[in-house]
Amino acid sequence: MSSLPPLVLTPEVNNHLKCSLLQSWQLSSPQEDGSAKYDKLVRKLGTPPLFTTLRTNPMAGRTHKDLLDVVKAEIAKNYNEKGWQEPCIYYHSVVKNLIVVDGRGPDLDLQKHDKQVVVDLACGMAVLRGADVFAQGIMGCPLGMSEEDAVSVYCDVNHTCLKGATKFQEGSMVFVGNGTARVSREKLFCSKESVSGVGISMTQPLFEAPCLTDLCSDLIFPQNLPSVVVGQTLDPKQGETILDMCASPGGKTVHIASLMAEKGRLVALDKSQAKIDKIKKNAENWNLNFIETYPFDARRSCTDSADLCGGPPYPPGMFDRILLDGPCSALGQRPSSNNQMSLKSLKSYPCLQRQLFQQAVKLLRPGGTLVYSTCTITMEENEELVLWALQTFSCLSLATMEPHLGNKGRACAGLSGEDRDKLQLFLPGCDDQISPGTDTIGFFIAKFLKSSS
Repeated sequence: MSSLPPLVLTPEVNNHLKCSLLQSWQLSSPQEDGSAKYDKLVRKLGTPPLFTTLRTNPMAGRTHKDLLDVVKAEIAKNYNEKGWQEPCIYYHSVVKNLIVVDGRGPDLDLQKHDKQVVVDLACGMAVLRGADVFAQGIMGCPLGMSEEDAVSVYCDVNHTCLKGATKFQEGSMVFVGNGTARVSREKLFCSKESVSGVGISMTQPLFEAPCLTDLCSDLIFPQNLPSVVVGQTLDPKQGETILDMCASPGGKTVHIASLMAEKGRLVALDKSQAKIDKIKKNAENWNLNFIETYPFDARRSCTDSADLCGGPPYPPGMFDRILLDGPCSALGQRPSSNNQMSLKSLKSYPCLQRQLFQQAVKLLRPGGTLVYSTCTITMEENEELVLWALQTFSCLSLATMEPHLGNKGRACAGLSGEDRDKLQLFLPGCDDQISPGTDTIGFFIAKFLKSSS
């Protein structure tokens, strides 16, 4: 068992989520202990997946073997520098152009060092997935810490450590591993110049995983397996006109573009220029130049008076395929130790998702495909939204997905067993088997077809 704590939610969100899931599980499996299943779920959400997945660039002009050899060599170099045994690295048997790197952990026998460093929550969670500690993430460290010192790293999951602290209560922090300091305390907190770059090289992390910083960014894109499945589910074709409604940071957009081989029209929207810049950066890394990007609120993306050739808004029936991977509560992200989202905030997402969905249905041509996805585990944003969509839009029906690696949808009053079978739910902890397809983030995918009549 991991020494990591389960995901901590506010009491009101925890009660709401638990009641909702228990009700669904009771409908499908009355004899099952739903409380034990929920406890297992939140424990899993507090730990990282044991597999790292890397989507390869099919337009790089390299063979599958060449790409695999490059990744193996880069990761071997990283592991050898840290004295680790090289991991198993292989192509996924079903998902195209996806390399899997097996992880290890947790190592509960690590001996902790006297010098202790505290990092912020985001930094600590990144360390659990293979990252080193960047200087900006360090909150506190002992007096006299020097470069090359052996240190133990703790994550401040409760946001109690003040910047520059020298002492902390170990019981309020979470141990994430040991490392070597690459910067002194004096330089971190006493220098007038800002410090950037790696602050601590993680030599003995609680979980072993490859460090992905600048790892062949022109050849691979680190992406969770369910997110890669989304692109294949959309199944874009060359020559089509396709919309990614809420596209930042652009991982799925770049995947769609590579599947189209830059033949057709691909439009990517998001609300701010900063988010659009992230999409452009990821596209540039793969030398993809045909993606149209616009800082635009997708809730206003359809209008009858729009121009077919210009930017948003667009006329009805403009797109052959649409991906709606919209804003969500993100409760499926792993690892996640502390989420203080309010119940009011949690309940705001379904309204926003329905607004976006309504626009997507208008923009989709008859006979077109709409894929809806989230990285959360709530019923309201997933199965219940699908039920609302089927009841609201008579032109929509659910389609079977390929590949289908997740579980079927959960029981929801009004949603038929046949429709549940067509949904794809990745729910950590619901399968005792540990594999790249089961040990993932929490994720949901639904594929709709719009009738041509």
